[in-house]
Amino acid sequence: MKWEDVCRLYPDQYVKLNVLDFYLEDDKKIVTDVALINVIEDSKLATRELLKSKGNTIVYHTGSEKIVIEVRNPTGLRGMRL
Repeated sequence: MKWEDVCRLYPDQYVKLNVLDFYLEDDKKIVTDVALINVIEDSKLATRELLKSKGNTIVYHTGSEKIVIEVRNPTGLRGMRL
């Protein structure tokens, strides 16, 4: 399902999604295709669901025109032997 369709069907709501397709632009992941898991009624519940999310599962608000996720590269030398 396209993000625009989710926004049209569920305006001004939090939704839990599975990311199916995206492209990279600089250090950002631009999501183009999603699978709707459920609609979240409350912002506190949305925060809890976001904190539990792993992998390609995200929580996002349909008030946003695009889904843009900042990609962070891990830094540090943990586990490296010099």
